[in-house]
Amino acid sequence: MATLDITDWTSQLRRGVLELCILQVLREEPSYGYEIVTTLAELGPLAANENTIYPLLRRLKADGLLETFLRESPSGPPRQYYQLTADGRRRLSALQKEWQSMSGAVAECLRRGERK
Repeated sequence: MATLDITDWTSQLRRGVLELCILQVLREEPSYGYEIVTTLAELGPLAANENTIYPLLRRLKADGLLETFLRESPSGPPRQYYQLTADGRRRLSALQKEWQSMSGAVAECLRRGERK
């Protein structure tokens, strides 16, 4: 019998939406890695550690969706900031539309299940 532990399912779901959420966090202003980790942690279920976020940031940069620059830090060495590229903004827009469509369909599916 399958256990009721949904940790794996939740983890896969979170991984699937982290790209969208990171791009959204960077939509308004550049940010550095630890600040992104902290912002996502404040959103509860989106919390992910640095071992998850930094590789994703590197992949998004390699894909041309992010670019980086150094900015002096008030405490310690300069920080590497991430910001969206034009391709990153287009990707964010596409992911937002896909998420709205998908989340709307899931919500409808759940509503139908409640009616029975």
